Amino acid sequence: MPVSPPRPKMPPLNSLRAFEAAARLNGISAAADELCVTPAAVAQQIKSLEEWTGEKLFKRNAQGVELSPLGAKTVSDFSAAFDALSAAVQKLRMSANPYEIRIAAMPSVAQLWVSPRLPDIRHAMPDVSISVTAMEHPPNLLREPFDLAIFYEENTATSDAIVIGRDTIFPVCSPDIAARLNTIEDLKNEIFLHDTAWKNDWKTWLSGASPDQILTKSGPEFSLYSLALEECKNGAGVLIGHEALVQPLLETETLVAPIKIKVDLPISLVIHAAKPLHESSPLEKVVNMLANAGT
Repeated sequence: MPVSPPRPKMPPLNSLRAFEAAARLNGISAAADELCVTPAAVAQQIKSLEEWTGEKLFKRNAQGVELSPLGAKTVSDFSAAFDALSAAVQKLRMSANPYEIRIAAMPSVAQLWVSPRLPDIRHAMPDVSISVTAMEHPPNLLREPFDLAIFYEENTATSDAIVIGRDTIFPVCSPDIAARLNTIEDLKNEIFLHDTAWKNDWKTWLSGASPDQILTKSGPEFSLYSLALEECKNGAGVLIGHEALVQPLLETETLVAPIKIKVDLPISLVIHAAKPLHESSPLEKVVNMLANAGT
């Protein structure tokens, strides 16, 4: 009779993923956020893996966790393995559905920069289906199923960075408010609108435009830049405009930039692609239309 002895069991894939994420991100909570589970679930998966190895992979302390010698010795192998697995999954997805393109962008960029460009792309490329996910922080394109990430960032010196342009800021307001504004001094009687994601906009612009000018910068706050911009259009006050996001409104004179002093920020709007762009591919065509719209 054939012999079928029991074979040693491999540890669960989820346990290995939890260990690698916690080690790479330096924390249980950060790993939980990336894996979309609770910190308790990550901790339990790591505990299960430690029981399988018979050794500790992390040292617990008051500040959180740090890798044990065994964990530090092995984590790079698991990171490389999961990167390779993710790359294979991405290749499979993109090869199977080259006309389905997924974009991740910060909320203001998704609403005010990406969305207005989609009708022209649909008209030019009717076979392409584009999904847009608004998120506060850039995804890991090696691990997450996105084709493009569009965010403002400081470091643009990477090989996959397609730089759209430097972020330039200046005050914008409705035409009625603009009619009474000619100088920075005129702003002292106006209501300043604020976006919580860019809470230092007014301070930054004033420091660059008129360092000696003292103005009260308190005013209504909005958790979405598009909401602040809508209230700005409604005449609720003056908002710091980010040029790439407000340019269409300036061109239609829905908003006005009454004070012509602009301040360049040390960040740029950048597109990152999950894989190299091949000439004439649907993804390359979409990137070109996004980057060159209006030029």
